[in-house]
Amino acid sequence: MSFSETFLMAWKNIMASKTRSLLTMLGIIIGVTAVVVIMGLGNGMENYMRDSFQSMGTNTMTVNLMGRGASSKTLDEEDLRLIVAEEEEYLELLSPTVSVSGTVKIGSETMDSTTVTGVGEDYFAIKSLELTNGRLLQYVDESKRMHTCVVGSYLNQTIFRGNALGQSLKINGKEFTIVGVLEEKADGTEGSTDDAVYLPYTTASRMSYGRVDTFVVTMVSEDTAEESKEVLEQALYDFYRDEDAYRVSSVSEMLESMTSMTNVLITILAVIAGISLVVGGIGIMNIMLVSVTERTKEIGIRKALGAQERYIMRQFVTEAAVTSALGGILGILLSYILSLVATQIIRSVMEAEMTVAPTLFSVLLAFGISAGIGVFFGYMPAKRAAQLNPIDALRYD
Repeated sequence: MSFSETFLMAWKNIMASKTRSLLTMLGIIIGVTAVVVIMGLGNGMENYMRDSFQSMGTNTMTVNLMGRGASSKTLDEEDLRLIVAEEEEYLELLSPTVSVSGTVKIGSETMDSTTVTGVGEDYFAIKSLELTNGRLLQYVDESKRMHTCVVGSYLNQTIFRGNALGQSLKINGKEFTIVGVLEEKADGTEGSTDDAVYLPYTTASRMSYGRVDTFVVTMVSEDTAEESKEVLEQALYDFYRDEDAYRVSSVSEMLESMTSMTNVLITILAVIAGISLVVGGIGIMNIMLVSVTERTKEIGIRKALGAQERYIMRQFVTEAAVTSALGGILGILLSYILSLVATQIIRSVMEAEMTVAPTLFSVLLAFGISAGIGVFFGYMPAKRAAQLNPIDALRYD
């Protein structure tokens, strides 16, 4: 008997009892659906985090200076620029950053959610911020501590009705002139990265009554992220002679760490969901044992007519594998439907642009496991059927 004949016979037996076959497949369907959806959720979370960190600049590092360390010198912007220039093979751009706490007032309206940050002229290139109107902050704004600023698209569209250029706003009671408007970066809503004001870091440091101790540095290439961080840390150690005097953190390192934690969580959830596949396999084995009992006389007739044990065994193994594989296919189809529903729920409830996207690997893995389970749990019933004594089988009623 050829494999195609065995397959057709298995298919006919499955279709002869549709309800029982569907109930037998149910554990496999649920298990495959759960595994594919969970792995799709993990893939969606990874892509969402990557996109989010991309806006922060995955080729950037943040330098925080906590003190003088063993050195009597204080490292300032010019010292750090010199380090960047000397390590041009690994480091590229530099910008001080100063967070300004307080209130932003535009006319009589107070903007509670608007962030105010003092930055250098290279900050906009580092963060890939583009202009729609006006100009960016320049060296002259920094050197003269000018009261100029660049605003995000939210303030421009919502407060100034698209005409922010040349207008003024107040930060902690001090008036600033808007010299540039940025393109929309996130979703242009209140509290987003578009709801921001950028002013010269020298002006911001004076308003904050403190020295500049936070810097953003870019790498020449993300491929050398680890080497770039080591080079920068070594230069800072040579200056301070104290590892506690500074801290260097890279966005790519943070992304890698978060991705690793997410993958561990998703793997654990997928394994838990995969337990239902084992339960489904046990259900298939149980039904196949019942099937062997019901078809004892049929098996006896076939053996009496000369059917060999391996053909009997192959028939029942194939039937179990087809049942399980069909359940896997139905589970995969259901997982895509649930993934679309989950995506819509996440976007509407959490307001996050995240897509639950099943991967080809997860689909093939789930299908392969489902078919493998059918073969594994179908083996014992098939072995039992193949070893039936034809005389006893023919007498069975």
